[in-house]
Amino acid sequence: MTLTTTAAHPSAATPAAPAPRRLASRLWALTEVRSAAAATVLFAAGSAAQALGAAAPLWWTLYLACYAAGGWEPALAGLRALRERTLDVDLLMIVAALGAAGIGQVFDGALLIVIFATSGALEAFATARTADNVRALLDLAPEQAIRLDADGTDTAVHVAQLRVGDVIRVRPGERIGADAVVVDGASEVDQATITGEPLPVVKIAGDEVFAGTLNCTGSLVARVHRAAGESVIARIVALVEQASATKARTQLFIEKVEQRYSIGVVVATLALFAIPLVFGADLRSTLLRAMTFMIVASPCAVVLATMPPLLSAIALAGRHGVLVKSAVVMERLADTTLVAFDKTGTLTEGHPRVAELHPVGKTSAKEVLRLAAGAEHPSEHPVAAAVLAAARDLGLPVPAAADFSSTPGRGVSAIVDGQPVAVGSPALLDEVSRPRSNTDVAQARAVVDAAQAAGHTAVVVLVDGAPAGVLALADSLRPAAAGTVTALTNLTGTTPVLLTGDNPGAAGHLAAEAGISDVRGGLLPAGKVDQVRALQAGGRRVLLVGDGVNDAPALAAADLGVAMGRGGSDLALQAADAVLVRDDLATLPAVIALSRRARRLVQANLAIAATFITVLVAWDLFGDLPLPLGVAGHEGSTVVVGLNGLRLLATGAWRRVQAGQAS
Repeated sequence: MTLTTTAAHPSAATPAAPAPRRLASRLWALTEVRSAAAATVLFAAGSAAQALGAAAPLWWTLYLACYAAGGWEPALAGLRALRERTLDVDLLMIVAALGAAGIGQVFDGALLIVIFATSGALEAFATARTADNVRALLDLAPEQAIRLDADGTDTAVHVAQLRVGDVIRVRPGERIGADAVVVDGASEVDQATITGEPLPVVKIAGDEVFAGTLNCTGSLVARVHRAAGESVIARIVALVEQASATKARTQLFIEKVEQRYSIGVVVATLALFAIPLVFGADLRSTLLRAMTFMIVASPCAVVLATMPPLLSAIALAGRHGVLVKSAVVMERLADTTLVAFDKTGTLTEGHPRVAELHPVGKTSAKEVLRLAAGAEHPSEHPVAAAVLAAARDLGLPVPAAADFSSTPGRGVSAIVDGQPVAVGSPALLDEVSRPRSNTDVAQARAVVDAAQAAGHTAVVVLVDGAPAGVLALADSLRPAAAGTVTALTNLTGTTPVLLTGDNPGAAGHLAAEAGISDVRGGLLPAGKVDQVRALQAGGRRVLLVGDGVNDAPALAAADLGVAMGRGGSDLALQAADAVLVRDDLATLPAVIALSRRARRLVQANLAIAATFITVLVAWDLFGDLPLPLGVAGHEGSTVVVGLNGLRLLATGAWRRVQAGQAS
């Protein structure tokens, strides 16, 4: 008889967001943000004054104040770049804005200032957040450890003072202060932050433990075998920094384009001004033509061709539970050719459940579960939570337990309903002295072997010293996992890959349920990074989905990283480029499809903007383009591409994206 139960677990609490005041104060601490805010307010005030027919000196003063507030920093940066013999778009826009003011078109110049000041503020904030991401890694390891001195005394020292060969004591509930090898004691250690394993791992003499992992039940004495700077957690810091630097280098192409564009516009403007003067042209008309050229050639329409579709897509995704951190990320989602998943907490719920219950002998399955729940009730172990949840799901009363005891690596024992009950590892079968029949132990061992072969964790229940049943625990697959894998396969043309620190057997069985055949198990954080690099070396644009600290380096190394919002660690949430706020995997293929639709809108907008700019520039070069008409054409193109980009905000846009995922 097999009783299959599913233990329901409440979702992990959503990580607390920074308080609005704290976020506002951090934003306001950035000079770029203050400058952009001031420029925007002054621009809005100047526009209102001009529209309401106020005296020209008033709105001119407001616009010029906007110039000063938003333009001083890019102007200084541009001048510093000139000293290094480079020219960037920021300086070009400052010159264009000043030129516009010089010929009376101060509104156009102020608009350019606001656009570029806002862009600089967003970049500054992103840079500050990246620095925070790396610093957050260091919070995992404790600040102090207990060192055992030669005379046997315990001394509290800072973990940076530990040296290879020092002996440390780790008490129950403490985080381990260094990478070390156990020399005495036995305990269970929760190392999910490093390996992603859903259950604590038994550690005895000779086993390695990692800095930052949590000692659960017993006391350990361990000898440090890596310096603080060489620990696994320190290497995670280094991996994130290296991966972030590698990502930054991918932006160099954009910088080259900006450089060439800036030089081209400046050269063309100077030529348009100087050459006619050489041939005796009028100074004022020549200056007017050159300034008109600089205005109509300015990239306002190009900037708005790109940003509104991407920002609209970000807003649409946010309404449906996907936080995309920047327009660059939204754009790059469209390039995804392969998705890689972490297992525990990503494809799975991250909590063990009782998947199967096999009674042994004459005891019924429900009775075995009831007695096991009674024995586990005083325990705080994840196995206890799974057993109690299964009993509650079946409406079973949980009896009281007496004489409770817990042994690391073995399990728990208690007196339940007057009977001694033990619940723990299959090693309990070695202690059976009074089987009720000769086949009890053999039957229990067969069930244990079958459960482990299926990738489950086997838990044995002994009642009165005899085998009564075997519980098979498994991490439950998220309901949307299989459908998400299918949708991603259709969308990218490649079946996703599973990268996990869990053992390959358990990972393989779960991956098969989700429809994934490429499983790479037993990976530490550096191993996940290596696998991501190998996939990228094969020409793949890799999007990695993870939730734990151990996923952070790979999230940074991948072309794009996506974190689970509810169960994800703070580090994963910070290191990722996007967050599935509600842990809904089904939104992942939808947001990739949304990115592709936004890209199509960007391409259409760029074609519109390029057409307007080409026509206006040609008119100015080869004809006589009146300045008001040039400004109208320039602003008209900006309005057209802006409105076209806002189409993704329409009701039903998300539904249409979901319907077109396979396209």
